[in-house]
Amino acid sequence: MSVGPKDRMEEQERIDYVLKEIERKETALYSKATGLKEDVIELRKTFWDDVTVNLDEPDDVIETQASIKQQAEFLAEKERFHGKIGDELKVLKRMKKSPYFGRIDFKEHGEDQVEKLYIGISSFLDRQDEDFLVYDWRAPISSLYYDYALGNASYNAVNSAIEGEISLKRQFIIRDGILKGLFDTGLTIGDEMLQEALGHNASTDMKNIVATIQKEQNRIIREERSKLLLVQGVAGSGKTSAALQRIAYLMYRYREELNPENVVLFSPNPLFTGYIRNVLPELGEANVRQTTFLEYLREGIGEGFTVESPFEQMEYVLTKENSDAYQTRLSSMEYKATLDFKKLIDNYVEKLRIEGMQFKNISFRGEILISKEEISEYFYSLDEAITPVNKMEIVAKWLQSELKQYQRLEVKKDWVMEKVELLDKEAYLKAYYEAQKLDEDMFVNEEKVLRKAVVRKMFGTLRKQIEDFDFVHVAKNFRLLFSTTRELENTPNNWNAICEQTIHDFSNNHLTWEDAAPFLYFKGKLIGDKQERAVRQLLIDEAQDYSSFQFAFIRHLFPYTRMTLLGDINQAIYVNVTKENPLVPGIQESEHERITLTKSYRSTKQITEFTKAFAPGVEEIEAFNRDGDKPKLLRLTDPSHSSRAILAERSAYLEKGHEMIAVICKTVQETERVYKELKEAVPVTQITEETYGFSKGFIVLPVYLAKGIEFDAVIIPDGSSSHYKEKDRTLFYTACTRAMHDLTIISGEEPCSFIKEAKVDTYEMVEDEIEKI
Repeated sequence: MSVGPKDRMEEQERIDYVLKEIERKETALYSKATGLKEDVIELRKTFWDDVTVNLDEPDDVIETQASIKQQAEFLAEKERFHGKIGDELKVLKRMKKSPYFGRIDFKEHGEDQVEKLYIGISSFLDRQDEDFLVYDWRAPISSLYYDYALGNASYNAVNSAIEGEISLKRQFIIRDGILKGLFDTGLTIGDEMLQEALGHNASTDMKNIVATIQKEQNRIIREERSKLLLVQGVAGSGKTSAALQRIAYLMYRYREELNPENVVLFSPNPLFTGYIRNVLPELGEANVRQTTFLEYLREGIGEGFTVESPFEQMEYVLTKENSDAYQTRLSSMEYKATLDFKKLIDNYVEKLRIEGMQFKNISFRGEILISKEEISEYFYSLDEAITPVNKMEIVAKWLQSELKQYQRLEVKKDWVMEKVELLDKEAYLKAYYEAQKLDEDMFVNEEKVLRKAVVRKMFGTLRKQIEDFDFVHVAKNFRLLFSTTRELENTPNNWNAICEQTIHDFSNNHLTWEDAAPFLYFKGKLIGDKQERAVRQLLIDEAQDYSSFQFAFIRHLFPYTRMTLLGDINQAIYVNVTKENPLVPGIQESEHERITLTKSYRSTKQITEFTKAFAPGVEEIEAFNRDGDKPKLLRLTDPSHSSRAILAERSAYLEKGHEMIAVICKTVQETERVYKELKEAVPVTQITEETYGFSKGFIVLPVYLAKGIEFDAVIIPDGSSSHYKEKDRTLFYTACTRAMHDLTIISGEEPCSFIKEAKVDTYEMVEDEIEKI
């Protein structure tokens, strides 16, 4: 809806006024920060001048400790306050560019006055700190902007719902304090605002979407009741953006209870972690703990094993079809993804409570001090009702006690004096002062102290191993699971072959991806695991790629945590593990809320209409009304011309102004081949599993590393039927839906069957054009 010149002028005048107030506050904060910085520097310089130090008597020592603590707390408080001012200044700096993006005129029922509410990334008060010049987008009243069109509306305040009427809804595009666009709309968020936001080039960093949050996305952001929030969103529906705004909202809503350490986000890969790193800081919040599930598992498993990544597993599935063990491996992946396998592990652990637990000898200098048989005998002498984890705690205390006896005996042995002679001067001085405190002969005491110090240090390694439960042979116990559970019910027909394959991998200290979570789960059942009790919120992106076993394990690790699972079952590229995924309709979870996003905002209408024809799922996919060119199917008479065709498409896209052009391949093998061919002609970047960030330009990467990321244009170098078969449907769909503005599929043979599922008028087919290049 158009807005007249008068309204435009009045709005610009208000922007100018707000900017002056921001600058005024900025000046005041800078002055306060400068004074605080000087105070902090001075405090650091004179820290010990204001501390009473007296170590003569025990009471004096206590007084000294209290004095140091008081001075340290005073300094820390000054530094915290200085940091808080710094954070405020960062927010004001962002607000100077665009102080707000929306306005609603709201009249509460029973009131005479209409209130003009301006919505921005942060709240901002007038100079009397009485009235809001800008409301934070996360404030309860701001939900009116996202959830309602003109007419009756309500929002939840502290104790009740506030009802009223919205008479005006206005959206702004402000750049560096200048009003560039102004729209009045009767909708929640008008198409003009979205068109402006979505029509830009792709970015190497995800941007916040606070100005264009849709009603269904706002529901994700502000959902607080359910312990488990399931978000099934089609490609480009903004589910990940909404999840990050959700974190910012929760940090705002529970400011006194929630801090960045209480929130964990599992990303699909390091590249995506880098891609989203700026969203929360843009919103004035510190980044939360971000990691991948692979990194989390590797940290828990430790350095004793190499752990296959999910991408290496995918590469195996896509490229090793002719391997003799291929079908066995696929069966292994499928079974180990299930809750049946978890139950098998649980039953095996119950059996180990009675017999069969494997231990390691406690040895010192090549001599067995406590044998594995002795440890086993003590373990099984304990009450069977005690859980293995609690038993291990008891065994560890017993071992530490036994170790003391051996430690006393070792002190008198000849080897100790040989080690004493190798000690440095500092150790001798320490022994001298300790010997002075004793009443015996100085020389004898000094030698005794030195001997004890040497033995204590060398036994320290053993004590640490016992503290870490290293006397339990976790690896051997896990390996025996596959040699003592043959011919069981509810196992695959080729379970024996799976067991042999697992034992072979395990003997090489290698864990496949399907074994990584089960092994860490098993390890925790024996010696305890690191339950994340302090984590209040866990968000899992690309949740469709997690197995039911992995979800159960995550639930076990985060027992008191509210979880948000985001994904798209259409992009479930790990097809062997997703049959019982919670995102699949019909798979029920207790105490959960399910939100489905059906509208795709990333791609043009033409790309979405083309790709939804071969989407793997049955969910509705609605295209946002943003026009562009139809996807192009480029048929080559000679497949060897593929690289030349890619380069020609690149040139055409650069002329259109595209800044991020991606060649998305099916596998790493294909990626490496294409990259090798292209790098001889033009600057190009290859994205690998270890890539943590990327720049704008020409990029080559495998499809499973492109998940969650978008590009101006996408080129699929081989869309032939021999390359993409029916089992690759999710991969092909995922690759195509990374494109924002343009999509080209090259095929030197018969195009894959998925393209034939699309209506012929949804794409353009070009043949033999490469011959003219």
